Amino acid sequence: QVQLVESGGGLVQAGGSLRLSCATSRRTISSLAMGWFRQAPGKEREFVAAISWNGGDTHYTDSVKGRFTISRDNAKKTLYLQMNSLKPEDTAVYYCALDINNPYITIKNDDYDYWGQGTQVTVSS
Repeated sequence: QVQLVESGGGLVQAGGSLRLSCATSRRTISSLAMGWFRQAPGKEREFVAAISWNGGDTHYTDSVKGRFTISRDNAKKTLYLQMNSLKPEDTAVYYCALDINNPYITIKNDDYDYWGQGTQVTVSS
């Protein structure tokens, strides 16, 4: 069973920054796509960002473009999400996800096979 563990969430003022990390227990992630999703209270989980197997391709939802950066370190088996210029509407539980069947970007919830437990990000105004 593959485990994904997120860390780095917390409380920050609007305009601040946080860096999320997602460590995986899988033997290797170097050929697999990964992504970040988030779920705000009372809302469905939504796509935030995705990255291809080697980091060569990335994709973001429009609301975070220019503010968030997804990256990965395959040697450390870790996914990152650098979040700058945070806004109150970014408040949510953030989840990392792993697609074991695909090395390329996907933004679909259902394409991902493994999920972390989530980390809370709260942005105060």
